[in-house]
Amino acid sequence: MNPEPKTRSVTVSEDSQTARTLLNLREMILRGDFGAGDRISELPLVARLGVSRTPIRLALDRLCHEGLLEVAPAGGFVVRGFTVEDIWDAIEMRGILEGSAARLACERLTDPRDLDKLRDIRDEMETHVFAGSPPAIEAFAHYIDQNEAFHGEIVALAKSPLLRKTLDRVSALPFAAPSAVVFANVRVPNAVRNFAIGQEHHAAIVEAIEQRQASRAEALWREHSRLARRNLEAVLGDKSMLSQVPGSSLLKLPAAV
Repeated sequence: MNPEPKTRSVTVSEDSQTARTLLNLREMILRGDFGAGDRISELPLVARLGVSRTPIRLALDRLCHEGLLEVAPAGGFVVRGFTVEDIWDAIEMRGILEGSAARLACERLTDPRDLDKLRDIRDEMETHVFAGSPPAIEAFAHYIDQNEAFHGEIVALAKSPLLRKTLDRVSALPFAAPSAVVFANVRVPNAVRNFAIGQEHHAAIVEAIEQRQASRAEALWREHSRLARRNLEAVLGDKSMLSQVPGSSLLKLPAAV
């Protein structure tokens, strides 16, 4: 008798449980269930999430590695707080990494047909014409999904697992993901203009990759990532809008804001 299949099954089950626990804990933190500086202990989470201590411990270690938690002086973990400067740095780092992805996509493209998916996403996004007034929530939610897909496809075209892993870590930080504050920003008066600029960037980036213009694609993408900073600046002064952004409870605002 060969027990090997059973061993693999148990490993897969444990990995799946850890992954679900990680997703649940990350969502709880970004939702505001824990505030900056709050201590997170394993035992209360066992009862709350209905899992054993092992997947919780592994998930907490991973969240510490991502930067959402930090090790407490007395042991265990506390929720990390972020300054506005931290967020600017995270957005800038994402822009650098995604710019590198756009450059690599140009350099590593071997078949023009590999761009078909990116073109399809671009074309679908261009069907959303947000002119004159803020868009309907349903249409805007779909636009956000397509925006995430566009960013993801650029990284896929870069064909760099290491870059993807590094980018995932940066994007996991509050406000750093491509669409982190876009949904709240739908209420900002200049929202329509920002959406139009974003769509122009997408079209130009696809064109640069098609033409293998690596430096242009990288520069365009870094400029595109700065829209996230513009969007965040638009909501920082409005607490009702800021409260809609995942991770807003972790942000340490200066007294003047």
